[in-house]
Amino acid sequence: METEVEGLKIKIAIDRGGTFTDCLGMVEGRNNAIIVKLLSQDPANYADAPIEGIRRILEQATGKSFPRNQKLNTSLFSSFGVRMGTTIATNALLERKGERVALLITKGFKDSLRIGTQSRPKLFALTFILTLYPM
Repeated sequence: METEVEGLKIKIAIDRGGTFTDCLGMVEGRNNAIIVKLLSQDPANYADAPIEGIRRILEQATGKSFPRNQKLNTSLFSSFGVRMGTTIATNALLERKGERVALLITKGFKDSLRIGTQSRPKLFALTFILTLYPM
């Protein structure tokens, strides 16, 4: 069933992982969420998983076609927002994949080294002793 695009308020959240990209679409005034799960890389079917997820959500929300070979025009929606997060860089760090890097900072950002990885011995402890590293 085709829906009028003007006046629709759509929020989309995307989590792009190394294997899968999960997309959640919420249309204001509707109780059901639109969920799309895609392979993060599938060049035979689409060039970019997040864009493909947005395209599929818009098709389900409106009942209209949004062809892959055309830019997505969201200007007719009353409100349209996308939030996206990714675990690709985090996974690369944890798995020690990728190129070697160095961090250079100025004196004003020395706290970044102290904050560091935010790791602590007992993750859920309400109190803990902070180990200070020389700076």
